[in-house]
Amino acid sequence: MVNVPVNCFFESFGVYWNLMDEKELIQKAQAGDFKAFSRLIEAHKDKIFRLTLKLSGNREDAEDILQETLLKAVDNIDKFRLEASFGTWLYTIALNTFRARVGEKNKMPLKPLEDYLPSGGHGEISAQLFDWGDPHEIFEQKQINEIIETALAEMPQIYSVPFVLRYMEDMPVADIANILKISVPAAKSRILRARLALRETLTESFRDKATPKRNISGGTG
Repeated sequence: MVNVPVNCFFESFGVYWNLMDEKELIQKAQAGDFKAFSRLIEAHKDKIFRLTLKLSGNREDAEDILQETLLKAVDNIDKFRLEASFGTWLYTIALNTFRARVGEKNKMPLKPLEDYLPSGGHGEISAQLFDWGDPHEIFEQKQINEIIETALAEMPQIYSVPFVLRYMEDMPVADIANILKISVPAAKSRILRARLALRETLTESFRDKATPKRNISGGTG
């Protein structure tokens, strides 16, 4: 095991390290070269922090999970077998650490899938459903993003995690399935459930804006 301070992880080590490919860096890290390990970590630490912050909704928890993830990676780098990318392995450690630390406390269960369909699944589209559009673009809108972050923090992890990986980390569905050790169809299904739940949350949040104002003058017309 390499014993070094976590705060030293993110130094820059020059062109020599940038020219190394991931496999070579991993081999050097497994041989005890901490500079090589730091170079591997540098490419992923911000993404890991962003992921855990989105999932936990708490900056302190996210920082603690990041530090614990990095320490676990240091302790277990010799066990890494190159069966997946280093990033995928690190994401797996981070998600397991998140689950162990945060658990499912204060999570709101999602409705059955059919309950999210317009008009109970009869094909009629409600005019008041939030227009989801492209989730990537939605997240750029601050007010909506804050609502989504709160909803994700309250959502069961089996749905929030794949959704965040897909739309906030731009991760391919196949990679998400690999990290979560589920099938690709299962990953797609969980992402869809999260999208539908978030769309309902946004619809409720913006209902006042979507509903035309009634005539309050007392007239019936």
